[in-house]
Amino acid sequence: MADNDEKPMGSQAEIDAAFAAAAAAVPSLDDDLDGAVAAPAERILNQDEIDSLLGFDVATDQIQDKSGVRAIINSTLVSYERLPMLEIVFDRLVRLMTTSLRNFTSDNVEVSLDNITSIRFGDYLNSIPLPAILAVFHAEQLDNYGLFTVDSNLIYSIVDVLLGGRRGSSAMRIEGRPYTTIERTLVQRMTEVILQDMVQAFEPLAPITFQLDRLETNPRFAAIARPANAAILVKLRVDMEDRGGRTELLLPYATLEPIRKLLLQQFMGEKFGRDSIWEGHLATELWSTTVDIDAILDEQIMSLNKIMNLNVGDTFLLNATPESKIELRCRGVPLLRGRMGRAGSSVAVRVEEAIERTDASRAL
Repeated sequence: MADNDEKPMGSQAEIDAAFAAAAAAVPSLDDDLDGAVAAPAERILNQDEIDSLLGFDVATDQIQDKSGVRAIINSTLVSYERLPMLEIVFDRLVRLMTTSLRNFTSDNVEVSLDNITSIRFGDYLNSIPLPAILAVFHAEQLDNYGLFTVDSNLIYSIVDVLLGGRRGSSAMRIEGRPYTTIERTLVQRMTEVILQDMVQAFEPLAPITFQLDRLETNPRFAAIARPANAAILVKLRVDMEDRGGRTELLLPYATLEPIRKLLLQQFMGEKFGRDSIWEGHLATELWSTTVDIDAILDEQIMSLNKIMNLNVGDTFLLNATPESKIELRCRGVPLLRGRMGRAGSSVAVRVEEAIERTDASRAL
């Protein structure tokens, strides 16, 4: 009889099937070599992915500071959104420029605000498309400078409009030559008009006078700040029906520093920690308030024993004479001096002088 622990041996076909299954379960050396050879190679980034990593976008003329290495580099720049009043001032400037340039060119002019960004001064100088005219202006009350850039399309459009060019014909752009005296003079007149609009735009905030200093065509000669300094860049679009161009206004943060507290306001005329309406109402009510005035005829120092021994009918003598001055007080604070007299059937005091308050009385 066979042992209970022994298992009966199967047929030869079953044994062959078991060996085949075991061989399939164990990976072979050839399979390992094939897997090593077929492993995917290291992935290489394409140009679009590199630009996205570094934060560059060649498809647009705006500088992107929101992602990539460029965002880390420019993280120290102060955002203009921390100065809310700037946007209000520049919106006011756009409305004023629309009216003034219409009167200047006698044409239908539309001025629009593209965007307001923070940029380093050196990066802006390197990004100016040439040829262009750069107007350096001086802010007298701020004791610093700003930069106004007019591109070639707007220059030729202004010249064409002011000198009677035909409508519908695009302005001829001639490369490789400097701007003529007539072109520079017309751009200078337009810049002076815009600077006067800037004076009116900043007037509700602070009185600032902007004066044109010089015109430059080379950005290196228009260096008004260090390359690493931060600045506010305002891009404006000027359209004159089928003509027009771009103009840019650059204000370094050093120029805006004297009026920084005013630019931090959320709305025009805001005062931190104070309410002008309540102050005016309180002042009006104070002037109409009724107070009690005491007329002091005389003052004497007496012992407490003498005061306690006073009885009804006793006579109390004063040291004051009819010519003595009477002191008028309000809650113990001396205000006026005068002489006592009579007005009709009433006792009156004629005020002759005011009492200057000392530091001690002010403290009370």
